[in-house]
Formats: sequence, C-alpha cells, structure tokens
Amino acid sequence: MAKLKNGGFAVSVEEEELLWQDRKRILGLPISFTRYRLTAAKLLINVGLLNLREEEIRLYRVRDLRLTQTLADRLFGVGTICVESADASMPHVHLKHVKNPRKVTEVRSAGVEESRRRNGIRATEIVSGPMGHEDGEVPTGDGGLFPDADQNGVDDRLE
Repeated sequence: MAKLKNGGFAVSVEEEELLWQDRKRILGLPISFTRYRLTAAKLLINVGLLNLREEEIRLYRVRDLRLTQTLADRLFGVGTICVESADASMPHVHLKHVKNPRKVTEVRSAGVEESRRRNGIRATEIVSGPMGHEDGEVPTGDGGLFPDADQNGVDDRLE
C-alpha cells in the first residue's frame, strides 16, 4: 500500500478531452481574464486573475443556444453565444466575444445532443400554451392538472 503525501489522492481522475477553448476577446484580441473551455460533458468558465471563479455547466442541462453578433463583432470576427440551461447557479451564460462563434455553436449543439444521449435524458419542448392548449386558455373542469376550476390546486367550490 502506497503512502500518500499531504494533499495526495488515492484515486486518479481521468481528464476529459478538450473540444474547444477560447478567451473573452477585447477588440478581437484575447487579452481578458475570462476563459472558456468545452469538453464532451461540460462547459467550464474561468474568471479572474487574483481571485479565481470557475463555473461548470453540464451539457445535458443546456436548454437553448443563441448567437448574437453586432456590426463591431462581425468586423473583428467574434460573437456572443448565449446559453440557457437548467443549472441553478448559472441559468443564463453569455460567452462574450469568442472567435468563430458559428462553428462553436455547432460544436456545442452536437456536444449537448451527445451528452443527453449518453446520459439517457430526453428533452421535451413545449410548443403551445399552458396545458397544451393553443389559445393559452387554461381549461376548467376535468382534464387539467388539478381538479379545480382555477387550476391552482385549491378547491374553490362552496359546499
């Protein structure tokens, strides 16, 4: 049995393959202290120089990706990728001024789908109003989530 030194671990942690990395850019140059990394399972965001903060978002929790580019962004070849996730600490993340944003969005979308498939998670999209009704009206009577007319779980009938 090997003796552990102070701060040592008895288990090894396998490093994940890095798919993409970049920094937040200022005028197209990577001179900020915000770094982005993407692996097959997670998105890592490191912020800071003296005080460091690392945020991790599991890819299977990502709900939506959006790309925005201003005129200045297009001139410098950068863009901002907005990530909407089910993560409690980081539900909205903006990867600001990254190089080749369209390609990054495509890689991230493929990574999200692969991560969901690997973890056995199915995403369902809501395409209509509440309770599946196109007009947005909440039905009364039977067929709703709750048995009461207001669908709030409180029986409003007077007896």
